[in-house]
Amino acid sequence: MLLAVHPDNPEGRKIKKIVETLQRGGVIIYPSDTVYALGCDIKNSKAIDKICKLRGVDSKKASLSFVCRDIGQLGEYTAQMDKSLFKLIKRNTPGPFTFILHANNQLPRVFKNKKRTIGGRIPDNTITQMIIEELGHPILSMSLKSDDEITEYFTDPYDIEEDFGNRVDLVIDGGIGKSTPSTVVDCTKEEIEIIREGEKKLK
Repeated sequence: MLLAVHPDNPEGRKIKKIVETLQRGGVIIYPSDTVYALGCDIKNSKAIDKICKLRGVDSKKASLSFVCRDIGQLGEYTAQMDKSLFKLIKRNTPGPFTFILHANNQLPRVFKNKKRTIGGRIPDNTITQMIIEELGHPILSMSLKSDDEITEYFTDPYDIEEDFGNRVDLVIDGGIGKSTPSTVVDCTKEEIEIIREGEKKLK
């Protein structure tokens, strides 16, 4: 099902419908400040397994990411950040970055990989921010296809609906998306490392 939501002034009743879908264990495709992505409630392991199966990855081995409302919410699931790392993330969010961070014990079990790391996003997108606010906690985020499968990301929600509509519960039409993914920043080592160049460079 394709659900059109105003990108700048999202309709409250539609946001509630999206959140109800997530609370029921549904899988959505949602817009961000970069590309469209698969999403579900991080507290619903069956929904996470469904996304992983759809993408053909093992949930026990995959490096999973989630999107948060702000750095405070991100910090609820990560190890304590030192001052310089906190400032780096604060300076670059909300924005098109995925930060790989050490996880803490608050993270749902399905996210806990051997490295005990997690990818965190704070997107600059009103629809996504309102979904997270209404839900009350982050949502899982996974790209529609791997970087190896395609050379160009889906940008038109109508094309996404045609390809994925019968495999997910809801496709959110928030306008034409971008074709460049987020910049991935590994913050788990002594030196910050860019492991994927994306939409923007770090400030």
